[in-house]
Amino acid sequence: MTRTWSRTSRVIAGTATALAVLTACGGGGDDTANKPNGPVTITFWGWAKGSKDVVDAFNASHTDIQVKFEEIPSGNAGGYAKISNAVKAGNAPDLVSIEYAALPEFVSSGALQDIGDQFTEADRAKLLPQSVELTTLGGKSWAVPFDAAPQAFFYRKDLFAKYKVEVPTTWDAFKKAAEQVKKADAKARIATFFPDDPATFEAQVWQAGGQWFKAENDTWKINTTDPATTKVTAYWQGLLDADLVHKDASFSPEWVGSLKNGTTVGYLGASWGAGVLKGNVPEMGGKWAVAPIPTWDSKPASGMLGGTSFAVTKDSRQKAAAVTFAEWMSTTEAGVKARIASGTSSAFPAAASLRPVAKKAFDASFYSGQDIYTLFEAAGASINPGWSWGPTSGTTNTAIKDAFGKLAKGGPSIADAVKAGHDATVAELTKRGLKVEG
Repeated sequence: MTRTWSRTSRVIAGTATALAVLTACGGGGDDTANKPNGPVTITFWGWAKGSKDVVDAFNASHTDIQVKFEEIPSGNAGGYAKISNAVKAGNAPDLVSIEYAALPEFVSSGALQDIGDQFTEADRAKLLPQSVELTTLGGKSWAVPFDAAPQAFFYRKDLFAKYKVEVPTTWDAFKKAAEQVKKADAKARIATFFPDDPATFEAQVWQAGGQWFKAENDTWKINTTDPATTKVTAYWQGLLDADLVHKDASFSPEWVGSLKNGTTVGYLGASWGAGVLKGNVPEMGGKWAVAPIPTWDSKPASGMLGGTSFAVTKDSRQKAAAVTFAEWMSTTEAGVKARIASGTSSAFPAAASLRPVAKKAFDASFYSGQDIYTLFEAAGASINPGWSWGPTSGTTNTAIKDAFGKLAKGGPSIADAVKAGHDATVAELTKRGLKVEG
């Protein structure tokens, strides 16, 4: 494991040259030492459930720092555009929520500042290595990891029992289970392919061992036709062609409605999905359970679906205070408890020592008291190392999402969508003057 992470670190360290602008992204400064009498005030933008509760709890327990919170749309629903525009206008907040996949793009655009002098190696050593690697670019630390998001399979245990379907542990078994569900109820499907959410598909490629982006020396190497990607693409195309899964937008009224009426009996999500289900169908407590994500060979393996970090914007003059608040949210018992107290959050902290705290704070009665955090713990440990995100995730995912929206039998395919994402990525990197192979 140590040797594997060392290799990963060397690859990621190469992004300093490939991103081309990292050395110019120090930005900002810190004038907290020159503050007048009274607390330092920082601003924080985020969208995750429970964020306001966290801010309120921090403000109530601190006199030296106070946080002003503004809720913004989720990242891909307009939040990232709002942050980018604020940075360009010079009126960005001090601290922002940024998912791991989007972080390299913000770093490469010079929107953030290195926090390594505040968020030390000792601090990072307490966190899940995979999360730390995703926030380390060019040998610099760009964000405080909050959580990890290992994959999981949520399923209607009552309907699985009724239909005599065994919970699948492999993707081959998942297909057979999908066929059984459809046979038992012509309207029911085992899961949903989300055409608006490339991240779910990408997590499955990650789980299978794919690596789309590699930074080597001064070149970005793009590979979306590797065996892992090809396997996952063909598999999901087969499920769609055989009408074994629904195709609804993620978290849409149609999707929630299908959960409520039993025509969707499973959800391929991540650890945070435990809160999503509980929040969307609270009346269905006791009917849902959680299982490990199916794998290709029955051995534990996971990608990461989402995951949040907290980054300091380039013009913030309150870096020390901003990092203090970010670390409080991510690495203290009080911070994790405050978030989960919202009732619908099921955070799986990157900080290993806080997972028992999160487990205790989360009301698992919806899952009949199942020990879901032990399951997430194993899933987190099985996240494949080596995956890194490119500096144009917005461009990549927009192209794939647009193509996913056109999927139809006999029409554009998932493979076509992946190629569209590849081509758009290469074009954008070239436009930015970066060297590309692939």
